[in-house]
Amino acid sequence: MASKKIEKIRAKRAKRVRAKMFGTDAKPRLSLFRSANHIYVQAIADDAQKTLAEASTVSKDLRETIAGLKKMEQAREVGKLVSKRLQAMGIEQVVFDRGYYLYHGRVKALADAAREAGLKF
Repeated sequence: MASKKIEKIRAKRAKRVRAKMFGTDAKPRLSLFRSANHIYVQAIADDAQKTLAEASTVSKDLRETIAGLKKMEQAREVGKLVSKRLQAMGIEQVVFDRGYYLYHGRVKALADAAREAGLKF
């Protein structure tokens, strides 16, 4: 459980990060949530208020393929999957919303894998 001070710092950082971005149908916001064991990502069109695509370590498409992999490698696989799903919809560009997470570790691995798979940030 995070302390009140850490929660305030995280909320402030998330507000600062999200104030600079807005997702549309043509260029959605790629929002990320990272827990201790899993990582979740979804492409959001803020103007239409809908989720266009999602991927996570608990999705049925990845569950068998990521079994036994380390968390960094799992994050890479999630990045590749969400990139593939967005490209199938004809979306090439996204705005990366890391929330209150620092850009390193699993967050960076997911973003790099999505870039390598063809998404532009």
